[in-house]
Amino acid sequence: MLRPIDPTRLDLVRQFHAQPFGPHSPELLELLKVLRWAPLEDRHVIVQPDPQGPYVIVKQSGRRDTPLQAVAGASYDALPDAQCAVFRKRWESATGLRLAQQGDGSWTTTGPLATAPDVLEPLPEVEKPLLGYPDEFSVRPGETVSFKVSATRPGAYHASLVRLRCGDATEGGAGYKEYPVASAFEGDYPARSQPICAGSFVAFDDDPAWHPQAFTVQAWLWPTTPGRRRQQVAGTWDESGSRGWGLQLDADGAAALVLGDGTQRTAVSTGVPLRERAWTQVTASWDAESGRAVVVQRPLENDRHRDRAAKGSARCGFAPAPGGAFRLAAWHDAGAPPHRAGGHYNGKLEAPRLADRALRDAEIEALLAAADDIDFGPRLVAQWDFSDDIAGTGILDRGPSGRHGRTVNQPTRAMKGVRWDGSEYDFKRAPAHYGAIHFHDDDLHDCGWDSDFTWTVPADARSGIYCARLVQGDAEYRVPFVVSPPLGEARAPLALILPTASYWAYANHLIYIEWPEIEHVLGIFTIVDETGLFLFQHPAFGASMYDHHRDGSGICHSSRLRPVLDLAPKQALWQFPADTHITDWLEAEDIAYDVITEDDLERYGAELLAPYRCVTTGTHPEYPSLRMLDAFAEYQANGGRFVYMGGNGFYWRTHYHPGRPGIVEVRRAEDGIRSWAAEGGEYYASFTGELGGMWRRMGRAPQSVAGTGMTAQGFDSATYYERTPESFDPRVSFVFDGIGDDERIGDFGIVGGGAAGWEIDRVDPALGTPPHTLVVARASTFSSAYNWMKEEMSHTHTAITGPTCPHVRADMAFYETPNGGAVFAMSSIAWAGALSHNGYDNNVARITGNVIRRFIDPAPFD
Repeated sequence: MLRPIDPTRLDLVRQFHAQPFGPHSPELLELLKVLRWAPLEDRHVIVQPDPQGPYVIVKQSGRRDTPLQAVAGASYDALPDAQCAVFRKRWESATGLRLAQQGDGSWTTTGPLATAPDVLEPLPEVEKPLLGYPDEFSVRPGETVSFKVSATRPGAYHASLVRLRCGDATEGGAGYKEYPVASAFEGDYPARSQPICAGSFVAFDDDPAWHPQAFTVQAWLWPTTPGRRRQQVAGTWDESGSRGWGLQLDADGAAALVLGDGTQRTAVSTGVPLRERAWTQVTASWDAESGRAVVVQRPLENDRHRDRAAKGSARCGFAPAPGGAFRLAAWHDAGAPPHRAGGHYNGKLEAPRLADRALRDAEIEALLAAADDIDFGPRLVAQWDFSDDIAGTGILDRGPSGRHGRTVNQPTRAMKGVRWDGSEYDFKRAPAHYGAIHFHDDDLHDCGWDSDFTWTVPADARSGIYCARLVQGDAEYRVPFVVSPPLGEARAPLALILPTASYWAYANHLIYIEWPEIEHVLGIFTIVDETGLFLFQHPAFGASMYDHHRDGSGICHSSRLRPVLDLAPKQALWQFPADTHITDWLEAEDIAYDVITEDDLERYGAELLAPYRCVTTGTHPEYPSLRMLDAFAEYQANGGRFVYMGGNGFYWRTHYHPGRPGIVEVRRAEDGIRSWAAEGGEYYASFTGELGGMWRRMGRAPQSVAGTGMTAQGFDSATYYERTPESFDPRVSFVFDGIGDDERIGDFGIVGGGAAGWEIDRVDPALGTPPHTLVVARASTFSSAYNWMKEEMSHTHTAITGPTCPHVRADMAFYETPNGGAVFAMSSIAWAGALSHNGYDNNVARITGNVIRRFIDPAPFD
């Protein structure tokens, strides 16, 4: 229970209104921490539905599928005013008293909040009439990229090609810059709306065996949303035609068998809801001769005060007509293209099987007494084993006829099953313990949209970032992609490697509106922009690996085969838009460069980097795979020069699917900064069988890649670097050419007002920093909003903030590598945001230019 707020401390109300973004007194900081623990279902936040429009105050519901409600009359043109308005709403909710400001600026209470509650009104939906995505994010000369577009307005839209230099359209930013490029696809295209069908399931080819005159279907269930709505477990049920049969969870969460002949339907239920997140065996049976339908459920473990074992039976006076093809975890719905699936099951499913005979009375009674398998002998139609071929794209039938299925929308595999007993944590060593698949109604791998137009990359195309620009009236959308040089060929001595694995990890993130702790991390009340609001209102587009599924489980998969709205230019300066500050500066400095991606690095390994004298990262390469780290290590060992242009890099281990393009997996195991954690026993990636989690827990800390590694984060402001005595070592004289001895480095910038900030790194020899590393500059004047990383603490305490912890610092570092190579680390996400200051004439740009030009110089380092 949090400490109650003292309603007489109106001086703190006045203090916040005077300085909503701080600095704040210790007493006000304590009050803000309490207010920021407001539950999601009763939390006021700031929403800006139009990037050019006012901020409105919204009351959250705590659920993604429940509309947000705007507070009537609470609209503000300035962000500080909106922050103050949220402060008042939180204070009033916590105290139960209404606030009012007096003419002299002081505050008073005017009576109970209950006597004058807020008037709430629906928040209009954000419209995105043009959206699209490419089938490949990275292409080379001679290759073809296809663009999939959905246009919801009638008429036609215009498509053209642009080369993107800078995607920053923020006020006071570097300035948006793009250049038209001639293309054969430029022209008008008929608008058409293309649907998204989210939700995972298992599909099968049609087969007469799915429509027997008698059957029994059985499975183990671990449901995560029983009682929220009807959900299909197994069968041929066709919801749109009311035909076929289906083992389901009914609207109350009880096991049920549904039968239909196209004109009538019968539903037989146990009437007892299944326990959420607990294993229950469910069995359903029907016999055409007798017309009897039976459904039985038996939990693995009973509730202490409630026996959930139950049976339901009824006579059905008709035979079910053939429905759709057999499916697991979804039914057939003709009105839901492209997969024509609905009724998605949320939860784990294990060991489903089907027989072409009905249950005997003795078998029914035995099932009620103890959950057990039934020996169907030669009447077994199929018996699926989810513990086999976990990395594959299908499921295997161990029955006599090999009726294998294929997974759709990538449900989560390598999940603890009903037999898991804690004796083994690696599914490869005890596959029988991992016989479950977790299905979600919002899983999404591939939208499956049709292509509207294509572009074959010309042989002489310049490497860089490009966009298909879509325009229809006042609506526009840009679909970004990368043109890389031919494999094995460098058209410039420098390569910028875009951290695409990190792009996919953050793709379509909802963390600002759905993670309860986000305000404590950011140090401000939540602000939801137009893109975040659209994604909240349209959950079918899928969320990020920082978010939760609608059933509350963490999202460990992310795909690029969908519109990724926060990847587009003109979005918030994080990940891709922030990385275009680097391309903008390279263009301004007339430094030739190629653009390559981490996706290609995963595919080709070290040979992708070998032709380049220097490789530089983007601002936040947080999610490398094993092959990426090996490629960086081989490149450096062979004399390559490596520039780490960001912060919080090389942190989480990422896994690419071996058979399905465009999808990655992250298991957030054993510590680290995160918004959800994998359950014990589910740390190994289903795609590769590799242990997931932080690289530092696997002996490959970020310091082993670039000399520095994640040490702190904070998001209220950024600061500057100061030179160290080691910066005067002759080994690094080239770095500080044109820089004064006492000059503050980067006390300016687009991101937080400085070059050191957001997420920052430090050297640590114990974690892999080479002993001959020079720390040439250091930033240490961070605010109390910056906190030392939790994975490094041996005990919880309060001396972890910028003013109190020596580990809250950013170390700019340099060291030489074998065969004449070298590494330089800026160690800050905010660094690139300072490059354009004063027309690119500043000490951040100068140091960066000094480093890059020396690193592309073939002269070896000693």
